[in-house]
Amino acid sequence: MPGGCPVSWSVLAAATEPEPIPVTLDEAAEKATNAASWVEENWSTWLNTGLRILLIVIVALMLRWAVRRALTKLIERMNRSAQAVEGTALGGLLVNAERRRQRSEAIGSVLRSVASFLILGTAGLMVLGAFDIDLAPLLASAGVAGVAIGFGARNLVTDFLSGVFMILEDQYGVGDSVDAGVASGEVVEVGLRVTKLRGVDGEIWYVRNGEIKRIGNLSQGWATAAVDVTVRPTEDLDRVQSVIAAAGEAMAKDEPWNERLWGPVEVLGLTEVLLDSMTVRVSAKTMPGKKLGVERELRWRIKRGLDEAGIRIVGGLPPQAEDAPADPTAGMAAPSVFSNAASPQSAAATPLPRTDLSKP
Repeated sequence: MPGGCPVSWSVLAAATEPEPIPVTLDEAAEKATNAASWVEENWSTWLNTGLRILLIVIVALMLRWAVRRALTKLIERMNRSAQAVEGTALGGLLVNAERRRQRSEAIGSVLRSVASFLILGTAGLMVLGAFDIDLAPLLASAGVAGVAIGFGARNLVTDFLSGVFMILEDQYGVGDSVDAGVASGEVVEVGLRVTKLRGVDGEIWYVRNGEIKRIGNLSQGWATAAVDVTVRPTEDLDRVQSVIAAAGEAMAKDEPWNERLWGPVEVLGLTEVLLDSMTVRVSAKTMPGKKLGVERELRWRIKRGLDEAGIRIVGGLPPQAEDAPADPTAGMAAPSVFSNAASPQSAAATPLPRTDLSKP
């Protein structure tokens, strides 16, 4: 019957369930005695293991705190040394506070991460060893996983390692003008994976550190300002040289060019001689990063000095073309051979006289 099925199943289940075996007092006492003896035999091992784990954790945390604190103090000292000369002449020439700050923070972040990984990783392995766990399979599996991850993320690893070495070697920093091959401009930010460059038109270039094969830093050491002055080949070279040298000397005495020029303005000589022009090369050693401004100011002063001395640069009209009178025959048409009646062309063009053929 449909209504009798649940009752029949319940009766069957009750019939098949084994009856609980009653536990006597002696058996309970025996089990408690065995458990107490097992605890008594192993409590010293548990206590030893627990104390070892606690000691490992405490030592690891204290060591990590001490190392991170030492690294933080080192970074703060580096920043204080940069701030001590900031605002002075030496600081303006040799130190970029923002660059030093970002470089020190990047180095500190890398060192802190590496120290934490090594200390905590070693502590974790020691804790597993305290439980008598065989670490050989675990280390082998971690090695295989590391190799697989390394192959899968080799570009990321390459970028990271390249960034670390670029920062440690101080190849470039914030504020430097660099040519990275794939892009060029002023360094805005230096990261462990990506370097930001601002181009001459204001665009931001994100360059992966692993793609940078060579770096041309235009802001380290000193720069060279080079100016080419092109004049006519009829000018007196000694006079041109004296005018350029006077303009360079006057520029070296004025501010702020007296700080940006690290050497005298030199006239190197002729670099090109043509039929209609000759080029004089002018050079000066300047502060890094100030090359373009020095070149513009030097061109301005040289041009003004040449104008005052009456020396014309290539591009102006020659004097004879400006002072010569107008040619009166310029508006006259060329003579024609047909205006001369005796010329063969006129004779050939003259019509033949008409003859009367009816007369004998």
